[in-house]
Amino acid sequence: MDKAIHIYSDGACSGNPGPGGWAAVVIFPEGRVLELGGGERSTTNNRMEMAGAIAALAAVADRPEPVKLFTDSGLLVNGIKGWIHGWRHNGWKTSVGHPVANRDLWERLDSLAQERKGRLTWVHVKGHAGQEINERCDAIAVAFSKNTRPELYDGPAVGCGYSLLEPGEEHLHKPKPKGGAFSKAPRAPKGPAVYLSFVGGSLERHHSWDACKARVHGVAGAKFKKVTSAEEEAEVLRSWGAA
Repeated sequence: MDKAIHIYSDGACSGNPGPGGWAAVVIFPEGRVLELGGGERSTTNNRMEMAGAIAALAAVADRPEPVKLFTDSGLLVNGIKGWIHGWRHNGWKTSVGHPVANRDLWERLDSLAQERKGRLTWVHVKGHAGQEINERCDAIAVAFSKNTRPELYDGPAVGCGYSLLEPGEEHLHKPKPKGGAFSKAPRAPKGPAVYLSFVGGSLERHHSWDACKARVHGVAGAKFKKVTSAEEEAEVLRSWGAA
């Protein structure tokens, strides 16, 4: 392990809104592991994902080391690395003029990130892909969402009970290729187009782009995709963590 502080964070919610939980595992370069967790009775999955990252970054705010933060939340990664710059410029409004959802948490997260002055790296990992620390975070967050307080570890790395190896390639979301050659593997036959929308943890299928657009337009964190086969849909849902 390098000399950076490694943070893994996650959130969970039963219903949207509903009871939720957040979690983080902080691994210090001197060989200490700290688990954090908490919950709220009425919240959303997005707020819990953000709460885990905020709590962990606040816990290491006085440490000088660089930080690597691993999360399976595409909203969190895309928001803090890209969207937030436009939101600040537009007075915390979306591109269509709507107020940014969860502005209070985004501002707190942005402040913590700015305080590290470039010493913070965000890494997008796949959820439920077998990476042990990510799975531990999920278990803590789910427990708090069920109003069950799990035992949180704070002690030497050798006693934490799970591997501290960084995520391998199989655990990481890979950027989409920009141009170049594409795989020549045979593709599944295409069928009628279906438009998927994923908003606030809820998936819907639409038979027209207009219907899909009406649901996602201007909604922070919304995801949408046109698919033409069951295989393609399954792949998209896995990439969204909605499978």
